[in-house]
Amino acid sequence: MVSQKVTIKNPTGLHLRPAGILCKEAMQFKSLITFKFRENTANAKIVLSVLGACVKCGDEVEFVCEGEDEQEALESLVRAIENGLGEY
Repeated sequence: MVSQKVTIKNPTGLHLRPAGILCKEAMQFKSLITFKFRENTANAKIVLSVLGACVKCGDEVEFVCEGEDEQEALESLVRAIENGLGEY
């Protein structure tokens, strides 16, 4: 299991389009990928789970990856978040 905290940078937070991009990125990996925000845990491969977390710009989330490709998955998701999930 690997984990890392990352701050959401895109101005609109994780609304539908960036949530879809995040899920598409997460689905490329076999590992279980979740993220923790406040007291909630969301499955990064399910759009409704990501949207339900209500993550806004500037919020910090902690990604947790478990499985055979966990390190690659974590690096890929952190990179996607830091690049603004297609919004800039």
